[in-house]
Order: sequence, then structure tokens, then C-alpha cells
Amino acid sequence: MRYYPAFIDISGKTCVIAGGGQVAGRKAVSLLKAGAKVTIISPELSGKLTQLKEKGLVAHLRREFRKGDLKRLSPFLAFGATDSRTVNEAVSREASMLGIPVNVVDKPALSSFIVPSVVARGPLQIAISTSGASPAMAKSIRLELERLYGREFGAYLRKQAKARAAAVKNNKDGLAAADRRRLFKKAGAGDIIEAIRRGKTVPD
Repeated sequence: MRYYPAFIDISGKTCVIAGGGQVAGRKAVSLLKAGAKVTIISPELSGKLTQLKEKGLVAHLRREFRKGDLKRLSPFLAFGATDSRTVNEAVSREASMLGIPVNVVDKPALSSFIVPSVVARGPLQIAISTSGASPAMAKSIRLELERLYGREFGAYLRKQAKARAAAVKNNKDGLAAADRRRLFKKAGAGDIIEAIRRGKTVPD
């Protein structure tokens, strides 16, 4: 199957995870980093999820997933991350009936979307997917890309984001739109990428 790649804004949106283990913990952390409101449904929680709950970062229903939970909670995204095939299938089935995008860990057949392996460097995000054919290869490619794109790319892009916003808002130099576009294009050109990679000073 070939998937349609997309980056989705989930800031402030509710996401439900059925499951309280380490996999569910990793899902919760990535969702929180994107600004989501996370609800965990599980009788037990991993150490990481317990910490998140104690900090008030996730809501927790201390029980197994029940039919009707997704209808009541109305999440933007749903995740099945339990050790029970029966529970994961129930999450998938209810989400499909309600038109809620669902991901069941390691079960593409039960999912309407899959989660790619991601290289994150501040504003820079590189998503890698083998469409479920080989998660191990996706991980290997991610590790290779992490070596190619270090944290210095995140620092550079954060500076560029501020400079771009200020230029568009203030335009103190009175530059025409076409001139601003040329400057922005130059700031992201291939030679700049190589300069960042070599550790050379890059102008703002």
C-alpha cells in the first residue's frame, strides 16, 4: 500500500491512546511535543506515563478500553497500543465506524494511518516510511539521516524563522516581495546546507 504523506497540526486536539506500556509512552511523548491533549486508557501505566500523569500532562482512565470510549471522548486521533489483539481490534473498529483516524502499533491492516520514523531537528522534520514493508530499514535510514543533519540545522532554522517573520512583518528595508523571496531562497540553498554541515558561520 502506498500512503499519502502529510504533517498534521494537532495542537490543542484530543488524542486517545489505549495502552499504558512503553510503546504507549513513546506515543504520548511525541503527541505532547506536537501540542496535543492526551488521554490514556489503561489499567496500569509505565514509569514514563506515570511521570507524565503526575505532572498533569496526560489524562488517565484506569481501566481497559471499552466500546463507546471513542464516541464519548471524540478524539482527533486514536491509537491502539495494548498487548491485546482483541482490545486493539476494538479500538480500530470503533474508530473506523466514527471516521476517526486510527493507528494500531505494528498492525497496518488495522490502521488508517501509520506513524513514520522521524528525524527531528527543531523546525526541521524528516519523515521516513517504508509503508510498513520494513520498519527496521526505516530506522536504519533515520539513523543515517541523523548523522547527516545534526542539531546545528535546528539552530539555523530557528534563527531563519525569526528573521523571516520579522522581515515579512516589518520590512524595514523596504524590500519588494520578489526581493524578499530571493533572500529567503538563498537562505535555504544547497551551498548553505553544506556550510552548516561543515560548521562554517552562516549569515542570518
